[in-house]
Amino acid sequence: MPEAKALRIEVGCGKGKFTAESASAEPEVLFIAMERVQEALVMAMEKAIDAELQNVFYIDADVANILELFAPDEADLLYINFCDPWTRKKAAKRRLTHHGFLEKYKTVLKQGGQIYFKTDNAPLFDFSLQEFESCHMALANVTRDLHANGPVGIMTGYEEKFYAMGTPICRLEATVGVKENPFGTQDEQARDGALAHPELTENA
Repeated sequence: MPEAKALRIEVGCGKGKFTAESASAEPEVLFIAMERVQEALVMAMEKAIDAELQNVFYIDADVANILELFAPDEADLLYINFCDPWTRKKAAKRRLTHHGFLEKYKTVLKQGGQIYFKTDNAPLFDFSLQEFESCHMALANVTRDLHANGPVGIMTGYEEKFYAMGTPICRLEATVGVKENPFGTQDEQARDGALAHPELTENA
């Protein structure tokens, strides 16, 4: 879909309600949904087929392999909706908002790209706030009760159930700041070149 105005990735799309409704609402945006549970993935794809969507595609893959699937600076936005909280401390590295994952997301996101994160798990949200900050991502629209004044935005299937139960939904938006150039700035490259080859500057 080369004409797409943006590329967005959903990590763990589940049964695909959020994916299908988001793609339907913004047909000019390309949505890529990742899900490693095949039964859920099939249900998600069926929703897209039923809605005759042309701007959403699905990947049967683990997000741990995201760097093998997307090029650096390729995506504009990444959604993490109601991921497994992995409540045991020794399982923290498996949380999708652990800094190990966040650094991978930052690689595939453009400068200024964003991550939208939602969860019903308050301890996971607290953990995630620290992880985003440790990765030097700017936070905005941080809330611990997204639907306090009524439904906001497109909900996932889980989210609708939580809302009906009166469970507060936590949400934040994180933005990727200025990315470091692995080769340095032009001035730094020139300086390093001069140091490596002093003969080139002797007669300058």
